[in-house]
Amino acid sequence: MCIATISSGRELFVRKQLTIARPIECSGVGLHSGQPVTLTLRPAPPGTGIVFIRHGEGKPVSLKASIANLMPSELCTAIHVNGTSVRTVEHMLAALVGLEIDNVYVDVDAPEVPVMDGSAGPFVRLIREAGIAPQERSRSFIKIVEPIEVTDGDRRVVIQPSAGSRITYSIEYDHPLIKKQTFVYDCSVTAFEQEIAEARTFGFLSEVEDLWARGLGKGGSLENTIVLSERNILNKTGLRFQDEFVRHKILDLIGDLALLGMPFIGHLIADRSGHALHTKLVETVLGRTDSWILVNVDHSSAATNPQVAHQAFEGSPRLPLSVPSAI
Repeated sequence: MCIATISSGRELFVRKQLTIARPIECSGVGLHSGQPVTLTLRPAPPGTGIVFIRHGEGKPVSLKASIANLMPSELCTAIHVNGTSVRTVEHMLAALVGLEIDNVYVDVDAPEVPVMDGSAGPFVRLIREAGIAPQERSRSFIKIVEPIEVTDGDRRVVIQPSAGSRITYSIEYDHPLIKKQTFVYDCSVTAFEQEIAEARTFGFLSEVEDLWARGLGKGGSLENTIVLSERNILNKTGLRFQDEFVRHKILDLIGDLALLGMPFIGHLIADRSGHALHTKLVETVLGRTDSWILVNVDHSSAATNPQVAHQAFEGSPRLPLSVPSAI
């Protein structure tokens, strides 16, 4: 993210939209379905956003990464359009958002994105191999001007006004290797690659049979999931970070935030949250247009004048649930 300071002393977030330089693919299995899947990333024009293309069921179906296309799903984030779905999209989305890729087509030939090693790291390396290309259109940001909070019992997520983009995430599990963990992530490409991307998904051995009974976790293994017994980790390679668990929760949140349709400027604080609450926050933010303004280089006055921001936004095409189109 590039920040330019202008003469008034306020900060203006300025960045060109980005896509990948060339097509590239990888293969793996779905974490929950266990089905083999090939995934291909392709460059997309400015304003496209992140669009999954589902192949293998007749005519290809396009599914934009948008809160309007969210479908209920256990233990993962999934999108659907007219009965066609793609599940477990969050790690792929996290890699794209973490590297600030705005426009890309994601072709898949199965109903689930490949789990790879359980982190976003393989997708980051795939994108880096393809290369990143700037485009001739500026990227807009949702800048939070009033706090927005969603809760579910003692679980909560709140996003507050801030000069930059930050995530503070806390988790708490009754397990000796996790207990309570908190991590503060200042959003940047470098920090994402070094601090978040390699954190893997995790689960508990005591829950494995229950997952199988519900048709989930069929592609899970010690190669792509941290598995915890009552007191130990079953993976011989151990942890990549001492607090890998909370870092992975941030990875999931970054992926879920892709459903906003553009980056945010604010401080997001999550406490014992998960996919359902993450996506509930996205929907709430997009419905609370009085609590944020649209900021980009073309509408720089929006940074201090909310009315200008809303007028600029109203003049742009809109998707259902007030999802802003890519600008």
